[in-house]
Order: sequence, then C-alpha cells, then structure tokens
Amino acid sequence: MVADFLLAAAGFVLATVAVGLVRILWGPGDDDRIMAAQLLGTGGIAVLLLLGQVVSLPAAVDVALILALLAAFVSVAFFRGTTRSETDRA
Repeated sequence: MVADFLLAAAGFVLATVAVGLVRILWGPGDDDRIMAAQLLGTGGIAVLLLLGQVVSLPAAVDVALILALLAAFVSVAFFRGTTRSETDRA
C-alpha cells in the first residue's frame, strides 16, 4: 500500500521534471533555464529518495545527497558567473 503511494508520488515528480525539461529547452532566458535545471535536480533527488525507499536501496540516498550538493554548487557558479558578466558590461 505504502509502496504504491511512493511509486505514484515518484511518477508525479517525474512528470513535473518533464515539464521542467521543456522549460530548459525553450526557456526565454538564462535565468529561467537555470531555475528549470534546479527543478530537474530537485526532482531527480526526490525520485531517487522515493525509489530508494520503495526498493530498500540505501545507496540511492547517498547518490541523492551527492546530487543535492552538486546542485548547490551549480547555483553558486551560475550566480557568480552572471554577476561577473554584469560588472564587465558596466
């Protein structure tokens, strides 16, 4: 019963990730694209955690934590890159 609910939740999260993928491909600006990429990362982490719980795979939690750490670095790198380019333009 609980496993079915977790699988359904993982399917819903994957559907939102698919919508985010469309936003990455056809987003109007870089800011929209990086936010959609963050959605992809967060959704991937959520799916890994849910599926890891369903199939009792503790390694999935470790992989999800590594992905969360990498997603934080991507956000910082994007922010630093955009602030540098804005100062170069001024």
